[in-house]
Amino acid sequence: MKIDQVAAQLFTVRNHIKTPSDIAASMKKVRAIGYQAVQVSGMGPIDEKELVRILDGEGLVCCATHEPTQRIVEQPQAIVDRLRKLNCTYTAVPSPGAARLETLDDVKRYVEGIDRAGEVLARAGLVLTYHNHNIEFRRIEGRLILDLIYQWSKPAHLQGELDTHWVQAGGGDPTAWCARLKGRLPLLHLKDYGLAPDNSRVFAEIGRGNLHWDTIVPAAEAAGCKWYIVEQDGNWAKDDPFESLRLSFEYIRDMLCARASATKRGK
Repeated sequence: MKIDQVAAQLFTVRNHIKTPSDIAASMKKVRAIGYQAVQVSGMGPIDEKELVRILDGEGLVCCATHEPTQRIVEQPQAIVDRLRKLNCTYTAVPSPGAARLETLDDVKRYVEGIDRAGEVLARAGLVLTYHNHNIEFRRIEGRLILDLIYQWSKPAHLQGELDTHWVQAGGGDPTAWCARLKGRLPLLHLKDYGLAPDNSRVFAEIGRGNLHWDTIVPAAEAAGCKWYIVEQDGNWAKDDPFESLRLSFEYIRDMLCARASATKRGK
C-alpha cells in the first residue's frame, strides 16, 4: 500500500457536503490532511462537471463512488454515464437497501439483479463492486449470504469492496476475507473496530481499534487491491469527522505505509 492509494470516503463528512460551497470547502480540508483521492458518497446535489472542477482544483481524484442500490439495478446505464462524467472507474452497491434477504430465493434474485447491472458496467469498461455490512454474515439454510453473493455472480460483473469493520462485526475475519477475494478485491474500506466503556461496538480511527492491520493490508495487497478507502460512520474523535480522517491518515502514513516501505527495502 502506497500513500497515494489511500482515499477518504466522503460519507465520513456527509454532514459537511450538502451544498456546492460546502463541498468545495470540505475538499480543501480533505486535501490539506494529505489525501489524494476520495470516494464520492453522502453528498448533496451538485453537477458532475462542477464536482470534477472542485476535485481537480484541489488535486483530488475520484477513485470510486457509492450509488443507490435500486438505481444500480434498474438504471445501470445512468451509472455508466455518471462514472464517465466523474472520470471514475469504480462504484459499489452500498447495501441491500430495500431488498429482502430472508430465503435463498431472495438472495438469488438480489444477486441476479446486481450481476446484470455489473455486466452493463463491465461492457463500458467500468467496475461494479459490493460493499458489505454485517447483514451479509447471516446464514440462510447454513449458507453465508456474502458467500452466495460472490458465488452467484460472475467475477467479471461483480468485484469486492470489503468493509473491515463490518466483516468483524459480522463475526468474520477481515484478513481471511481479503485472501478469499484474491483477484476480486480492487477496493477495501479501512474502518477500525473498537469497544466503548459499556462494551457497545464503536467505529474507531485506524490504529485506535482492535483490527490487525499488519495482516489485513498485506492480504489486501496480495489480493490486488488498488484503493484503500478510509471511512468512519460515527464515533468521530472530538465529534469532528475531519479530525478522524486526519488521525487515520497519519497512522496509515506513519505506521502502515512506512513499515511496508521499510520491509521492501530490507528484502
